[in-house]
Amino acid sequence: MEIKVLGTGCAKCKTTYQTIEKVISENNLDVTLTKVEDIVEILNSGIMATPAVGAVKVKGHVPSEKEVKQLLGI
Repeated sequence: MEIKVLGTGCAKCKTTYQTIEKVISENNLDVTLTKVEDIVEILNSGIMATPAVGAVKVKGHVPSEKEVKQLLGI
């Protein structure tokens, strides 16, 4: 599984990445986590609010660990 965190590098984007990274690590998940900061790539994805996660499961807010676990089926 691959998860992309789309965001320009603001505090919310960084926190979102760290939250997802923590859940992946704590649950020993086989997930590739990447950060997309290129504004053109973000806009081409149709994203108008950041942070955004993946095939847009989350946008415009920092997800809680509980929300990340739900998205990952844990």
